[in-house]
Amino acid sequence: MTEGNFVDYVKIYVSSGKGGKGSTHLHREKFIEKGGPDGGDGGRGGHVYLVGNKGLWTLFHLKFARHIKAGNGGDGSGDRSTGADGDDKYIEVPLGTVVKDKETGEILFEITDEGEKQILSRGGKGGLGNWHFRSSTNQTPRYSQPGLPGAEMDVILELKVLADVGLVGFPNAGKSTLLSVLTSAKPKIADYPFTTLKPNLGIVAYRDFQSFVIADIPGIIEGAAEGKGLGHYFLRHIERNSTLLFLVPVDTPDIKGEYDILVNELTKYNPEMLDKERMVVISKCDMLDDELKAELKTELDISFKDVPYMFISSVAQQGLTELKDKLWKMLNE
Repeated sequence: MTEGNFVDYVKIYVSSGKGGKGSTHLHREKFIEKGGPDGGDGGRGGHVYLVGNKGLWTLFHLKFARHIKAGNGGDGSGDRSTGADGDDKYIEVPLGTVVKDKETGEILFEITDEGEKQILSRGGKGGLGNWHFRSSTNQTPRYSQPGLPGAEMDVILELKVLADVGLVGFPNAGKSTLLSVLTSAKPKIADYPFTTLKPNLGIVAYRDFQSFVIADIPGIIEGAAEGKGLGHYFLRHIERNSTLLFLVPVDTPDIKGEYDILVNELTKYNPEMLDKERMVVISKCDMLDDELKAELKTELDISFKDVPYMFISSVAQQGLTELKDKLWKMLNE
């Protein structure tokens, strides 16, 4: 999938079908000139459903589907025949899709499971035929109910990537490189900020045919929570990760300071981020000899008292097995 095809935010207008009208038919057949009422009910209007599909990773297929409409219910007819129900409309979405009312911003529901089906817009009820209105004092009612109209609404579909581990760091911290060596994913890698413009997912193969999913989130800058840089367009994807992996290059002037900025931006966006498991990874450690690494470790032991940290090098393939072990342990404790 190319970056241009990754769409995680769409606005669509949906309308369910209106109900069919009831029939005012009076029974007629040979030798029965004045039979009673036998008008059938109208069929219900079609519903609009959202269905979870784990084979989808983007909302790109809805990017140009601005108006989605279900079918109208059929009218009732004689001999108490009920009209056909309107055709339902099924919209398939990736797991992790959040549905919001465009007018109020209220979250209506979320799709998180394969095959999960939720009604987005309910079809109108069909009207009752005149057969229902007969009585001892009104034996030939010549009226019936019209069908109820369908519902119309503007909704926002917002995809929050479902992954076990989220890679968090400043632009050009080496997240895409780490993802490429841990998984078979092939993200775009280059030596300039904001190489990654959309989240990349990769599956980490672990021991005994087990695996977990890791997401490379586009780089954070100061002020991201207020919408600077790529702002909310990527921060929402971190909400779904159970574990956050903070990546800080070893050549950063202030490793603890950079980590604090990252945590601060996540907290401003959503304070619940503090409840997630966290680990700090110091990347590009192949630039250090043993003496420099020992000195830095003494400093970091003081700075990171409550957060586990470790040294790795994606290029030199150092510490990657230990990183997988620690992540697996954090995810399964």
